[in-house]
Amino acid sequence: MIRVLIVDDEALVRTGLRMILEAADDLEVVAEAENGAEAVTAVARHWPHVVLMDVQMPRMDGVAALKEINRSPNPPKVVMLTTFDRDEYVYSALRAKAAGFLLKDTAPRDLIAAVRTVADGSAMLAPTVTKRMIDAFAGQQAPDARAARERLAALTDRERQVVQAVARGLANAEIARELTMSETTVKAHVSRSLAKLGLANRVQIALLVRDAG
Repeated sequence: MIRVLIVDDEALVRTGLRMILEAADDLEVVAEAENGAEAVTAVARHWPHVVLMDVQMPRMDGVAALKEINRSPNPPKVVMLTTFDRDEYVYSALRAKAAGFLLKDTAPRDLIAAVRTVADGSAMLAPTVTKRMIDAFAGQQAPDARAARERLAALTDRERQVVQAVARGLANAEIARELTMSETTVKAHVSRSLAKLGLANRVQIALLVRDAG
């Protein structure tokens, strides 16, 4: 059973998310929180596998809470809930190693699938969302191109080809066709690259590649 914590300052949003998630046999909402400070406490108390957390909240916003949660032993996967086009905090959340992002108008079945995917340790960001986020937020912080290139140098030639394709917003199937390999091999390269680079998701890969120039 996948244990989920819902964090949002709007009771109606929390109720809607709970109804969607609890319709799945393998998901259990173990707690709710109204702000980031309550979320940090709830994580320590309930040990969820996945946290769905709004970016903008009173008392402590989602980014600050994410940083606190990631300092805990064996932290849960934190997925940020966002309206995307109005959130200037998304870039900071990416740097703080959010496990992913969901738009608040995500379809119920996609929400359930995303929670399952993140709980399994895989990236859950759709390539199209990845590209939009990179385009919108990558310019908010001056990149350290030399440091980025040094980090990418730790990858094999094949891994670099895969991460370059990820940075262009290609899905695994598209990368497989372009590089003439199986999707399973692509997934393996992405997973190894994430581990080597100390990154959490495909968006962070794309940001690093962009920083490298």
